[in-house]
Amino acid sequence: MGSLLRECDEIPDGLLEARPEDLADLLGGPTLLHLSGRREQPLFVSSLLHGNETTGLLAVQDLLQQYQGKELPRALSIFIGNVEAARDGLRRLAGQPDYNRVWPGTDYEDSPEKRMMAEVVEIMRQRRPFASVDVHNNTGINPHYACINRVDHQFMHLASMFSRTLVYFIRPAGVQSMAFAELCPSLTVECGKVGQSAGEEHAREFLDACLHMSSIPDHPVAAHDVDLFHTVAIVHVPRAYSFGFGDSSVDVCFIDDLDHLNFRELPPGTTLAHIDDIDELPLEAVDEQGNEVSARYFQIEDSMLRTTRSVMPSMFTLDERVIRQDCLGYLMERYPLPDQ
Repeated sequence: MGSLLRECDEIPDGLLEARPEDLADLLGGPTLLHLSGRREQPLFVSSLLHGNETTGLLAVQDLLQQYQGKELPRALSIFIGNVEAARDGLRRLAGQPDYNRVWPGTDYEDSPEKRMMAEVVEIMRQRRPFASVDVHNNTGINPHYACINRVDHQFMHLASMFSRTLVYFIRPAGVQSMAFAELCPSLTVECGKVGQSAGEEHAREFLDACLHMSSIPDHPVAAHDVDLFHTVAIVHVPRAYSFGFGDSSVDVCFIDDLDHLNFRELPPGTTLAHIDDIDELPLEAVDEQGNEVSARYFQIEDSMLRTTRSVMPSMFTLDERVIRQDCLGYLMERYPLPDQ
């Protein structure tokens, strides 16, 4: 079977004006685009790994329109991912794997998508990327923030150019930023909800700044310039339980403003949901080693699901499809900066 990947070295006609839902017809599939620039080592930008997260594509379109007729400050390689899901405005299609869980290092079984991501990594390994940026949106209420997979001075400098709020994580496996961390400083940028012009502008400005960098500093980031958090657990709702928000007919009735808790340090005893006649915890929390640790963070008390310790959520969402396809969100704790 042939590769899913299309590769080209010039901007396809119509790309800069195309809507996300038109890309499947325009490009014919996932596409890796290489553009030359004054500095030879390329910036790698990944967009549309989730078909409903369009800010990365729009930021790249704006950036390339800005440089029409001009030389780019640095070579640029752009991966446009799940165009089939983008046609329907979905994270992924039924039967597709998550495009941000099948990069090298994944524990997913073999698939054409997994082989394609390995191919992208090998192509870019030969091109010696300067840095890698994977652009995402989220569905809950979150600030713009950057994620890193190594607590490394260069990674942190690059991330701090986007936001003072940094999140260090090593799970889930198979994400793009972790695969590219083997090649160059690499990060994921979370640009808020889809359709917000502030997120698109922030992403475009950040990518433009990366193109203009001659090098990435390798000295420590000043402690007062960043807030570093560490993802300690991924939280899922088991399929055995029904859930909703403000809906008393379900097994787990979450508070209807659950996503307002994101990036807030919650004290022990914070109520997350009302539980209907369930004795065991209706959430699964998995730590970095793959251990089930829900009892470390949650308890049932007077038919209420509450926190047991101080913790900070991120990416808690009210989107039931995202919760079933991915997760409810993440739990974080503050993380010490590397030695200054």
